[in-house]
Amino acid sequence: MTESRPDLTKTPVAAAPPADDPLLRSAVRRSVRRLVPFVALLYFVNYLDRTNIGFAGPNGMNDDLHLSGSMFGFASGIFFLGYLLLEVPSNMALHKFGARRWIARILVTWGIVAAAITFVPNAGTLYVLRFLLGVAEAGFFPGIVLYLTFWFPQRERARMTALFMVAVPLSSAIGTPISSLLIEHAHGWIGLDGWRVMFLIEGVPAVVLGVVTWFYLTDRPENAKWMPLAERDALQRTLDAEERGRSRAYQVSILQSLTRPRVWALAFVYFGIVYGLYALGFFLPSIISGFSEQFGTNYSVVERGLINAVPYVIGAAVMIPWALHGDRTRERVWHVAGPTIVGGIAIPITLYLGSPFAAMVAVTICAVGIMCALPTFWALPTNFLSGAAAASGIALVNSVGNSAGFFAPYFTGWLKDGTGTEKTGLWLVGIVMVLGGLLAVLLRAAPPPKDENAAEALEA
Repeated sequence: MTESRPDLTKTPVAAAPPADDPLLRSAVRRSVRRLVPFVALLYFVNYLDRTNIGFAGPNGMNDDLHLSGSMFGFASGIFFLGYLLLEVPSNMALHKFGARRWIARILVTWGIVAAAITFVPNAGTLYVLRFLLGVAEAGFFPGIVLYLTFWFPQRERARMTALFMVAVPLSSAIGTPISSLLIEHAHGWIGLDGWRVMFLIEGVPAVVLGVVTWFYLTDRPENAKWMPLAERDALQRTLDAEERGRSRAYQVSILQSLTRPRVWALAFVYFGIVYGLYALGFFLPSIISGFSEQFGTNYSVVERGLINAVPYVIGAAVMIPWALHGDRTRERVWHVAGPTIVGGIAIPITLYLGSPFAAMVAVTICAVGIMCALPTFWALPTNFLSGAAAASGIALVNSVGNSAGFFAPYFTGWLKDGTGTEKTGLWLVGIVMVLGGLLAVLLRAAPPPKDENAAEALEA
């Protein structure tokens, strides 16, 4: 049975409680404890399954499958073509059928495909499975972003998104050492190379968590039997009041959410941030492996995994305080643009520095910039999109932004093959990030459409 939501612009409802209402604050705390750690765990597994190819590549897979730099980049990035094609339809299905059912379906299908990569015999099969992995995962991330809007008031949203998205740096910080241990110590298990064992073991948790999701998640506060009725009512009235306010202020239809220049501009800001994220995610292990030739170092597979984790550990430590500061000051644009620009300036100089330590400092600055920009960014589109328009608009922003996940690894690998060095590719990463940050600043300066004057679409 599909969920039916009332038209909040016409249905009379009780007034929302004040922000400091004890019942509302208790409801938010209870929702945080129950939901945020779980969806963060799901995203941890999600991000690991889409990026662990970056660690498999320089640790056996590229040699076994005879992949050049551009072929590896294409295999990494083709995931996002499948992801892009089904992102908006998948998020609309989530809005129609409910988050619990749809997210569970996504988890099970992507886990099966991720584990199947274990058995790829050649580059062509790898391309097909990476494409299908994107198809299977389509809608997961924007679905979770949309799901958080069902549970948390606007003033809490950047913080909640940061708590959820801390899974990104943690997945890299914890996942890469785990991947390196599997590659090094599970080599030969059931007759498989270490990188193949890694794909198999890291694909299984998604299937298990898909089953758990079906029973654990609750679609909306009004259905939360684990929350006292008074708290449930206070939270739902607050969220309904915010949705009515957005509906009156913007009147954004599904079609408008897919065609408005402001939505597309936000999509290209996100493209700049994500370009840096996936360039690091897929090629940082290769950069660290290259330290042996550049600086004469000799790191083991596990040591390289631990070095790879450092930027993400620091990024995880900084991103939540940064998002809290954005919530407290109610300023969003510079909290996105500033870190993006700084990170974009830092990354190209990585390979011009004279020691592994100095190079990793530059990489860490870039990673911190990306991690700080990501959660606060998602407070922007959710400020002026609601209901089905939020489902379609958020999915559009995410799909266009995540197309950078194809272009970043592909062009980075292609430029490496063409020039014999990673420097050109990292310069391109920096330029794209800086342009994304500057676009966010220009978007802030641009006057909003007349029907958006009633609310602060970019800063509230």
